Amino acid sequence: MTTSSGTTTSIREATPEDAAALAGVHVRSWQAAYRDLLPGPYLDSLDPEERAAVWHDRLTAPDRPTVLLATEADGRVVAFSCLRAWPGEEPEESGASHASDGTDGTDGTDALDLTTTAELAALYALPEAWGTGVGRSLLAASTEVLVTAGFRTAVLWVFADNTRGRRFYEAAGWRPDGRAVRDVTGGRELEELRYRRELFD
Repeated sequence: MTTSSGTTTSIREATPEDAAALAGVHVRSWQAAYRDLLPGPYLDSLDPEERAAVWHDRLTAPDRPTVLLATEADGRVVAFSCLRAWPGEEPEESGASHASDGTDGTDGTDALDLTTTAELAALYALPEAWGTGVGRSLLAASTEVLVTAGFRTAVLWVFADNTRGRRFYEAAGWRPDGRAVRDVTGGRELEELRYRRELFD
């Protein structure tokens, strides 16, 4: 695809050798996207090498997730997504409990079918790629992968105060389903909302 900035990008599945590039996108995206949400010292302390080790372990695990990369013509990784079967629990590293306003029809219980529900566990892009169409293309490709794998529903978690992120997902048809958690990240408590999208409308 050609982005709005005129750059040609392609999408492929990640391999363990991509862990360092993937980690670089992960850290830079967090530092830019969450600058107003999380403490500056915490964001500045994020270590790409440590994150690369985490991603290498994930990409070599027997139950590894599907990770898609958006790359430029020279191979540079500018964005990635991470997909997996829905684990049926709150976001990783969350020490908080679920809350529900009842709009999902569960009255506080999770009615998602674990056999047909997937999670978009991550989607991040370098700040310079924001607004170029890379994220939209990667999200569309991720959805296609889930449909091909036989999933019928997809969910994700997003910070309630992440206006840019919420607007991005809502433009693609995702909607909050009434589930929420309060999670401590970097020493600050933030609310995360669960968004859902039916893959077969």
